[in-house]
Amino acid sequence: MNYMFGNSISMSQKSLEFLWAKQVVISQNLTNVDTPGYKAKYVTFEDVYQNRLKLARAAKTPAQTRSIIENSYYSINEKDSSARLDENNVNADAEEVEMARAQLQYQYVLNAVNSDFSRLRSVIKGQ
Repeated sequence: MNYMFGNSISMSQKSLEFLWAKQVVISQNLTNVDTPGYKAKYVTFEDVYQNRLKLARAAKTPAQTRSIIENSYYSINEKDSSARLDENNVNADAEEVEMARAQLQYQYVLNAVNSDFSRLRSVIKGQ
C-alpha cells in the first residue's frame, strides 16, 4: 500500500512517531519541573536524518536503502545548562509552548494522511 502513495505515508508515519516521542519527552519534562537535579530532555531528528541520508546514498542495494529508511528518525538528548539553584533546567513555559506546537503539528500530519486516504477512497468509488 505504501507504493500507492510513494513516500507520503512512510514519511508521515516517521513524522508522527517523532511528534509523539516529542510530546512524551515534553510531558516527562513538565512532570519533573520541581525535581531537583532533573535535566530537561529534547527530541531531535535533524542529525539522525542527515546521517541516514548519507548511509542511503552509500547503500549498494535497494534492500540496504530500505533498512536504513525504516528505522526511527529521532534521538532523545539531554539539555546541559542549568539556571536554577536546584540544578533543574526545565522551563515550564517553554515546554508548554513546545507541547502546543507538537500537538498542532501532529494534528496537521494526521489531517494530511486522512486527506490521502480520502482521495484514494474517492478514486476507488469512482467519484
